[in-house]
Amino acid sequence: MARRRTSSTRELPPPLPPERRTVGQLVAEAVRLYGATFLHALPLGVVVAVVNLVSTGLTRFEAALVLAAAAPAFTLSYAYASRLATGARPPLRAWAVALAAGVVLWLPAAFLFPWFALAGVLWLALVGLAVPAAIVEQTSFGRSLRRGLQLGRADYLHAAASLATLVILFVLTRIGLALLLESQAENTVRTAVFLADAVLAPLLFLGGALLYVDQEARLRSPAADRREERDADLPDADHADREGGPDPQRQSRPSA
Repeated sequence: MARRRTSSTRELPPPLPPERRTVGQLVAEAVRLYGATFLHALPLGVVVAVVNLVSTGLTRFEAALVLAAAAPAFTLSYAYASRLATGARPPLRAWAVALAAGVVLWLPAAFLFPWFALAGVLWLALVGLAVPAAIVEQTSFGRSLRRGLQLGRADYLHAAASLATLVILFVLTRIGLALLLESQAENTVRTAVFLADAVLAPLLFLGGALLYVDQEARLRSPAADRREERDADLPDADHADREGGPDPQRQSRPSA
């Protein structure tokens, strides 16, 4: 019994540092951050909930126009989430730069999402980190755009997979809630989906803010060092040969 109790209370291993963090750990850290800043982060979801409510029943083109009109609100929400995730205290100028950069970069995604949402996610993964860069690093408008591209390319697979995972989790949760309540009145379903959007959507912004932390750490960490760390985890098949010299099977035997 004592052995079982000891194993059940064993602490979990510490999370990996940002430069080595996986997609699953990024999502878990976003959930943890949301729990730690719940009251401050909850208003972030209202933006998404209102936009989704307005977009319901519209054509794809009309929905794209609504998303484009909401670009300033989405950008400021992302900037605010970046401040929550990093503890930055940006001046007013940094907020203005983040707003300008975010609106410019969001507009192409706004017209991609209604037709091909994955393309919008891939675009934002490549350039969208310009917003947290402006907030945290307080870069100029042009520098923010270049910095966002630089961060997105630091480990593009991680960036794209992280954003796609966050979006998929959000969409699947909404679908599950709608299916659960499909037997109820339409107004009840719309209200429930609105509340679900408001509660779940902050994870999208917080996860995107933590992605900036991951990509910035990957950019500072030399690629050679990361390869050496990965190689160190693999068994070294030639270790014995290097330590003991030539392959013993190939050594010449002394003549009789």
